[in-house]
Amino acid sequence: MKKTTIICLMAFVAATMLTGTVKAQAYDIKINVRKDVPLDSIRMSDPFVFADTISQTYYMTGTGGMLWKSKDLAKWEGPYRPFKINPQSWMGPKPMVWAAEIHKYKDKYYFFATFTNMAVNIDTVQANIIPRRACHVLVSNSPDGPYIPVSDKNYLPADKPTLDATLWFDTDNKPYMVYCHEWLQNRNGTVEKILLTDDFSTTMGNAKILFKASESPWSRETTDDGSVRPNMVTDGPFLFRTATGKLGMIWTSWIRDIYTQGVAYSQSGTLDGPWIQEPQPITPPNFGHGMLFTTFDGRTLMSLHSHKKISQDHVDRRPHFFNVSLEGNRLKVLGEYKP
Repeated sequence: MKKTTIICLMAFVAATMLTGTVKAQAYDIKINVRKDVPLDSIRMSDPFVFADTISQTYYMTGTGGMLWKSKDLAKWEGPYRPFKINPQSWMGPKPMVWAAEIHKYKDKYYFFATFTNMAVNIDTVQANIIPRRACHVLVSNSPDGPYIPVSDKNYLPADKPTLDATLWFDTDNKPYMVYCHEWLQNRNGTVEKILLTDDFSTTMGNAKILFKASESPWSRETTDDGSVRPNMVTDGPFLFRTATGKLGMIWTSWIRDIYTQGVAYSQSGTLDGPWIQEPQPITPPNFGHGMLFTTFDGRTLMSLHSHKKISQDHVDRRPHFFNVSLEGNRLKVLGEYKP
């Protein structure tokens, strides 16, 4: 998704008109909530589905931070604006919002998302101006929200652009934030982990790199001189275990101009790896940023978005579901699921 700064900014200008603040709305706009909206009519990238067993409701969010609700995955109600922020915080009053996720832990619901403050620049690398972008955690007593920041503390260094955070409890039963350090700054995107406090209010210790974009055997790009090299993008990590307990991670990059998702497996069974990349991608071309969830009838599905370039300045992104098998030691994508 984050292949170039220009495409990103143009793609998300409309999607970022969504947040409220702790004391008042950040934007004076009206949201028209609709009912019985078919899945293929929703425009959203990085779709994350939280299946709430208490209400028997599916909650879908993603880039833009809006929230959709469904009882059957086929017809959806929304969009809702589920969170509030403090406009005086590092996010500023009008942040872009990327790759929001909902996780339940104990009796609370947590909203992991990437916020970008375009008014603050933290670096310039090879003529790319890099704005303040970072992962943050919000909390609510309900999956509907409102979600407010757990704290105003910076989870990661202010001079480091990070994105696409997800939550994982490792074999030590401790919570970790797993995220990407953006390729625009380090020129070889990474997936990293850092320990969270038990209440998710801040991070502890130092981050550790799990792997780099260049380690993938399938992601490639063509340079201006025609040579081929590993692609630099790491995007959308999500952790899972197979039926045998093998730890895997799906993540997304590019094969030239084709948005593509692959998978890696940890040899140690922990976040520390080493992580071995599978040689081939696991989804069809132009699908990516996936996650896994279990339906109320026990089906394992992958939620991800399609990526269709309409013009130089416009990309159409829509949520899709794929049937998945976790039997044995490998994740297998079985084909698209039409609810």
